[in-house]
Amino acid sequence: VSHIPTHRGGFTASNGCDLMSDGSIPGSDLDGYNGPDFISFDLGSRRFVAADSVAEVTRRRWEDGNVAERLSNYLERSCPEWLQKYFRYAQKELDRQ
Repeated sequence: VSHIPTHRGGFTASNGCDLMSDGSIPGSDLDGYNGPDFISFDLGSRRFVAADSVAEVTRRRWEDGNVAERLSNYLERSCPEWLQKYFRYAQKELDRQ
């Protein structure tokens, strides 16, 4: 579940969550266009951060819509739940060996 890159017509997206050694599961989202970073999501403030003036159009559109709400839900709930399920499954498989 951690950092699943996608690529479509020059647009790349990487989002997911990581299981840290302290048990926390931070989420992240970073999107690029033709290589460089384009826009990212700050989960703490629930705001998008545009890398340049071109990305400002996307930032406004995504913040006016419910993209931030859906992304927050994914990063705070769905992603950690799936990551923990995968971790438990992997641990069971390792214990059987």
